[in-house]
Amino acid sequence: MKMKILLIYPKTPDTFWSFKYALKFISKKASHPPLGLLTVAAILPETWEKRFVDMSAGEKLKNEDILWSDYIFVSAMIIQEKAVKDLILRCKSMGKKVVAGGPLFTLEPEKFPEVDHLLIGEAEVMLPEFVEDVNKGIPRRVYQSSKRANMQEAVTPSFHLIKNKLRKYATMSLQFSRGCPHNCDFCNIRALLGSQYRVKTVPQVIKELDAIYYLGWRGGVFFVDDNFIGNRGLLKETVLPAIEAWMIKKKYPFTFITQVSINLSEDQELMDAMARSGFDTVFIGIETPVESSLQECNKIKNQNKDLISEVWKIQASGLEVQAGFIVGFDNDPRDIFTRMTEFIQKSGIITAMVGVLNAPKGTALYERLASAGRITGEMTGDNTDISTNIVPLMGIDSLKKGYMNILKDIYSPALFYERLKKFLENYKPYLVKRHSLRPTRILAGLRSVYRLGIFGQERFQYWRMIFWCLTTRPNLFPLAVTSAIYGYHFRRTFAEHFRNPDL
Repeated sequence: MKMKILLIYPKTPDTFWSFKYALKFISKKASHPPLGLLTVAAILPETWEKRFVDMSAGEKLKNEDILWSDYIFVSAMIIQEKAVKDLILRCKSMGKKVVAGGPLFTLEPEKFPEVDHLLIGEAEVMLPEFVEDVNKGIPRRVYQSSKRANMQEAVTPSFHLIKNKLRKYATMSLQFSRGCPHNCDFCNIRALLGSQYRVKTVPQVIKELDAIYYLGWRGGVFFVDDNFIGNRGLLKETVLPAIEAWMIKKKYPFTFITQVSINLSEDQELMDAMARSGFDTVFIGIETPVESSLQECNKIKNQNKDLISEVWKIQASGLEVQAGFIVGFDNDPRDIFTRMTEFIQKSGIITAMVGVLNAPKGTALYERLASAGRITGEMTGDNTDISTNIVPLMGIDSLKKGYMNILKDIYSPALFYERLKKFLENYKPYLVKRHSLRPTRILAGLRSVYRLGIFGQERFQYWRMIFWCLTTRPNLFPLAVTSAIYGYHFRRTFAEHFRNPDL
């Protein structure tokens, strides 16, 4: 039975990671495409017609597309809850069947009684059964399984669906692994993807790189793995050498970013292999400089370490460190806000996402605080809106005030550019031929001069950084300008959330 499928990704609110203000400098609409929906499209039968609408990339959902479809597939994260409910209501009002899956629906399916078919779990496990039932004319409402997908049988996402949309995205994305063996009590990855680390084969990874390359993409690619280095031996022995060989053959068309744990710093061979393969940025969940708070949240990999020295070592190996931080742990001392600011400044971490502790459903933290009567409701999923669904021991007013002070300080022009200079002094990128400077980057540089260097509140710090970089680290000049643009985005984002024009 041939079906017409409309895949829709709802609009995402403006947050730290939306890069709303930074994207304007390069005339982009979204950071990267929704890999989950593109993977779903690839699992569905080839004979089914498919259309894809990414509302987070500024695309308009047309009534004719809705009316054209037999089924509408929707995926979403927690932060998209409001947008997805509006979307579902619109589709249902036009008499269409909605199929929903992804993190939001897997963790909180009870919120969506209006959805016709819920897929709770990994799509590779449940979609074939759904398709079979559709062909029989007897699709069930709920498909749920705790079984995990075999990543070595995973399909290549349907990247061709975004061939004419590439200009909307700042980066592309692909996935090498799923699952996390660690058990940080605030993280819901284990609830979503399990504790077993599962990986794709080298041919699968190369096939996906080829697919992106032959679309015409040149630029950044985000490996969306929750911890890319879950199997360090495999990476060093087969995966990274294959990627490096591919990059050399293709003359380095991409640069890579991914997420790792801090113990990357313990393996110089791995850091060197990643840098040679084209990785230049890693995101690390550092969480807190307070040892007792690390113990409280079971962040084992970060304990008993000189975290700043670890960060410096990674940066000196050619990998920029972006990091996540959390305040609001029970063991946070009164001076946590000052200590957090000092840590971030000393580390030279430019992109420092500081959030207030929340307890997602499905986590050990949620269960522990719920049993203590300390869950106040639902979390928003926003890492910048100063909300929490727990009762903090330090008091909600103290937590909010301290949190705002951190952000006001670290993204003030004075401290941000001081931190940027520290990073540029320590960062030693692997020197290979990168893809040529594209017009969008040149345009971004010119816009930064206008927006930051002439009319920005940071114009003094901006020009001082520009002249220092050109005379001291000229090879890092494009990175310095990009980082300055990021700082502008972070400052604007938090100013809007806090309604504080002084940020």
